[in-house]
Amino acid sequence: MTALTLSTAAVPGLRADAIVVGVAKGGKGPVVAPGAEAVDQAYDGKLADVLATLGASGAEGEVTKLPAPAGFKAPVVVAVGLGALPKKDEAFGAESLRRAAGVAARTLAGAKKAAFALPIEDAADAGAIAEGALLGAYTFDAYKEIGKNAKNGKAPLGEVALLGGKPRDAAFKAAVARATAVSEELNRARDLINTPPNDLNPEAFAAVAQAAAEEHGIQVEVLDVEALEEGGYGGILGVGVGSAAGPRLVKLTYTHEAATKHLAYVGKGITYDSGGISLKPAGHNETMKCDMSGAAAVFAAVVAAARLGLEVNVTGWLALAENMPSGSATRPGDVLRMYSGKTVEVLNTDAEGRLVLADALWAASAEEPDAIVDVATLTGAMVLALGSRTYGIMANDDAFRSAVHEAAEEVGEAAWPMPLPDHLQKGMESPTADIANMGERAGGGLVAGLFLREFVGEGITWAHLDIAGPAFNEGGPFGYTPKGGTGTAVRTLVRLAELTAAGDLG
Repeated sequence: MTALTLSTAAVPGLRADAIVVGVAKGGKGPVVAPGAEAVDQAYDGKLADVLATLGASGAEGEVTKLPAPAGFKAPVVVAVGLGALPKKDEAFGAESLRRAAGVAARTLAGAKKAAFALPIEDAADAGAIAEGALLGAYTFDAYKEIGKNAKNGKAPLGEVALLGGKPRDAAFKAAVARATAVSEELNRARDLINTPPNDLNPEAFAAVAQAAAEEHGIQVEVLDVEALEEGGYGGILGVGVGSAAGPRLVKLTYTHEAATKHLAYVGKGITYDSGGISLKPAGHNETMKCDMSGAAAVFAAVVAAARLGLEVNVTGWLALAENMPSGSATRPGDVLRMYSGKTVEVLNTDAEGRLVLADALWAASAEEPDAIVDVATLTGAMVLALGSRTYGIMANDDAFRSAVHEAAEEVGEAAWPMPLPDHLQKGMESPTADIANMGERAGGGLVAGLFLREFVGEGITWAHLDIAGPAFNEGGPFGYTPKGGTGTAVRTLVRLAELTAAGDLG
């Protein structure tokens, strides 16, 4: 993990591989952002002109490298675009700082140390830059040979020194400590998502959760196949029965002695999704190791809450299974008796995520938390609706849905509120069981949300996050988002826990 420090060192004498500065897009060309005054002065106040000559505009994501001025210990200046110049008396937004820091950190892969001289007006800015840098520096190289003679890539940036911060200021130290904890756990979620399914089956995922729980003082309970059978968890068992790797339900419990509120997070953890008997078509299988991204997000959020010592009780439920076709697999037409006692006719075994979530939602409801949030790579329909960078939010309470949306926006995660139209419920009627796991094709993401709502305890506030689009980035990296697993929803869940602890969420 990239190391991070606050520094008050003078830029010219700072020993580093590069100095990172910000440049904004002004009306008449690039504008050097605050924080880079010493660098600009070393260019005789003409750094913007030099950058313009090199073709820089200050657009978001743009990177321009140039030799450092004479007398600097660092050999290179890296100018990273911040996007549009803020209006007079306004500052750069937190997300602009995160993205710029992420781009710079990724660009400097292989370097040992870089000094970031980006705009910092307060502790929140320092936290945003720290988070962006730590997330942007992420690489998944567990299966690659990295080193001098390797051709598979470079090691992540070794150290980030944030210039302009206040190392002895409590607020600055707290902001950086928070960014470090959240980023490290989010990156752990990315590691899990990127791990090949032959190395991360339900049992292996549960073992990772157990180890982290023990390290951070979190209570953990793992229900194996025998315990699931005794408990009547027909949804989780029905999905996992076709695999040689048996399913698991993992319960993580973080408690704080001063807490008065309790949140429950439920994550879909399909460690590999073949579609089961309703086999996915060619071209749709290659990234299905990411179908446990919801469980990874829940796991990371609970551990982050524990590391931050938040005054809120948080329970995480990881519904883990591998969905495989075999002679023992659930068939279309089978009826499962869920943990709630409700029966479900399985019309499509590739609509499996809602089955494991249903059991976990009912288990979470039994504890009567103040709110439940489930997270899942649930439907391709949500990708068609919102694209690959935005997740959908559904809820049984409009105010709570709005609160989740605001939390997502605050931390820089693109999300959008979606409805739960009651008329779509009819499409899930079954002549054989209480409900079918499929309904109308149009509005499929909403149908899935309506199905899940059936398994939330009466009177419990609930939200469903369908992260199918942004959970796994199949394109090129951007901002602080890498190719592959992204860790989407971790920061939203952590922020919800923080708001609840502060009494600002319901």
